Amino acid sequence: MTTKPPNILLIMADQLAPQYMGTYGHPQVQTPNIDAIAARGTRFDAAYCNSPLCAPSRFSFMAGQLVTKIGAYDNACEFPATIPTFAHYLRTMGYTTCLSGKMHFVGPDQLHGFEERVTTDVYPSDYAWTPDWENAEERIDKWYHNMDSVKDAGVAATTFQLDYDDEVAFFAKRKIFDYARNKAEPFCLVASFIHPHDPYDARQEFWDLYDHDNLDMPKIDMKRDEQDPFGKRLMDGIEASTKVATEEEIRNARHGYFANTSYFDSKVGELVQALESVDLLDNTIIIVTSDHGDMLGERGLWYKMNFFEHSARVPMVMAGPSIAQGQVPNACSLVDLLPTMVDIAAMNGAEKPAYGQPIDGRSLLPLAMGQADDSDVAIGEYCAEMTAYPVYMIRRGKYKYIYCQTDPAILYDLEADPDELNNLAGNADYAEIEAKFAAEVKERWDCDAIHAAVVSSQHTRRAVFAGMANGKRTDWDYNPPRNASEEYVRNHMDWTVAAETKRYPPLGKK
Repeated sequence: MTTKPPNILLIMADQLAPQYMGTYGHPQVQTPNIDAIAARGTRFDAAYCNSPLCAPSRFSFMAGQLVTKIGAYDNACEFPATIPTFAHYLRTMGYTTCLSGKMHFVGPDQLHGFEERVTTDVYPSDYAWTPDWENAEERIDKWYHNMDSVKDAGVAATTFQLDYDDEVAFFAKRKIFDYARNKAEPFCLVASFIHPHDPYDARQEFWDLYDHDNLDMPKIDMKRDEQDPFGKRLMDGIEASTKVATEEEIRNARHGYFANTSYFDSKVGELVQALESVDLLDNTIIIVTSDHGDMLGERGLWYKMNFFEHSARVPMVMAGPSIAQGQVPNACSLVDLLPTMVDIAAMNGAEKPAYGQPIDGRSLLPLAMGQADDSDVAIGEYCAEMTAYPVYMIRRGKYKYIYCQTDPAILYDLEADPDELNNLAGNADYAEIEAKFAAEVKERWDCDAIHAAVVSSQHTRRAVFAGMANGKRTDWDYNPPRNASEEYVRNHMDWTVAAETKRYPPLGKK
């Protein structure tokens, strides 16, 4: 046990499926830096997002609450400033908090408990992406996914995503150096990258890590008429049913994704090296995760927006003081990270704050410390595009149950059927198990009330956006403050003092 609270470095990818990582056993994808973290810590083998879409997943992760509790339905839902996040709780416990990178905050509050934000976001913070469940089959062409990312995949010297992630890493490393120079501990730094999110364009050096002609290809190919009803809507929504990708286009897209996964891994390595270089690694707990996965052509589907394993599962790797070496098979999810980080902050005996709202997660720290924990459940909700009614997931033990009131129920035994090809719903041998899941759905969710709340939210947001789109433009996008007159060396500073205070280690010390 450490004598002072551990620092927390949480590194988040975007759209990174654990199935496509060497850390989780993929034979081709190279993730040596995350492998090294897993080798000295704990790998969670059944971690899920709570909503397979960027903003809802991140809001749920920040709040420790499911999306229907906080109204975080889609990529254009406001994250209210009144909802406490792990950043608020850690600040209460004496932590310095900072965000570098993407969190897809929507609304005028662009901090949500972080004392400091050192980059802007990569996506808009207004209501432009609001879906319309009353016209669910219509696409918002400017914002909805289509097959262009698959068909246009390849090598690029730079993209807006590479520009962004290079900046995220640079400012996150600078913040680590500042913490060391200023002895600003304990801290919680979140470094959140956009890779390997599509478009699947990669730099040559990472593209060249892979043998193009021998790349791992999708295991399960499904045509539209083989899909369940939601799968059909997904294929139509991303235009995969009308703009069919060729084998070479699929290979290119997977090549770019694998390359960008290695690029993200390289950024993880940079941050770990920065901690090590300023003697902070030994008292920092590192958590690596993602907001959701990517189907990447499995079942004929791409991107996310569904509860199949490649979309709904996320990597979760943790290492640092008091964290055991091992793998955890228990189902868990991103809402569990808030109570986990609060428990980390209390490892030296600090008093934990009272939660401002009931949270839906449980602490994973006992499991990460090698202790027994019988909890084995993850809950998911999806209330965004490609559907007109809420979709729910319950993963408990080896079973996964997916329910939408307009679609046939889905029940999988993931131990016997890891590829999710055999729907056991309606099978008499599993009638009792299905009935228990159906009863749990009815107990957990008022489907009609949630549907009405989502439609009402869409109405109000579209009305606000229509007004804001006219007249003088009003932006909520975050502009990081920067005062160049206080940086480096200026006339009101003694350059020898600046050289000493900005150096690590200080002169005369090792």
